[in-house]
Amino acid sequence: MREDLCLCPSIPVYDLPTRLVLVMHYRELPKTTATGPLALVALPNSELRVQGLRDQILDFRDLDVPERRTLLLYPADDAPILSRDFLDVDPRPVTLVVPDGTWSQASRMGKRLPGLDHAEMVRLPEGPRTQWGIRREPHPHGLATFEAIARAYGIIESPAVQSGMEELFLLMVERTIQGQNPAKTNNDSESAG
Repeated sequence: MREDLCLCPSIPVYDLPTRLVLVMHYRELPKTTATGPLALVALPNSELRVQGLRDQILDFRDLDVPERRTLLLYPADDAPILSRDFLDVDPRPVTLVVPDGTWSQASRMGKRLPGLDHAEMVRLPEGPRTQWGIRREPHPHGLATFEAIARAYGIIESPAVQSGMEELFLLMVERTIQGQNPAKTNNDSESAG
């Protein structure tokens, strides 16, 4: 992203009990349209694990600790919907594992991530359509990874966290579009003056 479009000064930081483990497919890492890494900056209690590297096998057994509840955000129709009622059954702090990739990459990751047999699969309730628009979304309820994380944190933590993260996401969308259309940005600023 161009320096004049940098998001850094606008990124809110949410130091929260919920821990995010973002699992990115290695093919998504270099893509400028990958939204998950922005969540890592806004959420200091987070980490990135890369799936699909030839000599690196992921193992999530370290997440199986008695003081935390591990949830795997996964869009399976038979997964329970993430809600306050669902969370209230087990009040331990949450470790939220979020697969990041194309729909097919994420669905394969969700089924194959080793050491997550203790995790509970959950899905988001239906909500507004994605605001991303930079990539084509083949599924009607598909979301950009950052949007999904924001909505999950809205349920787990608070609506205020979700709102702040969604504002950042919309700014990212706006600036990404500006970065792709520099001539339009220059024309807009000339006509505004």
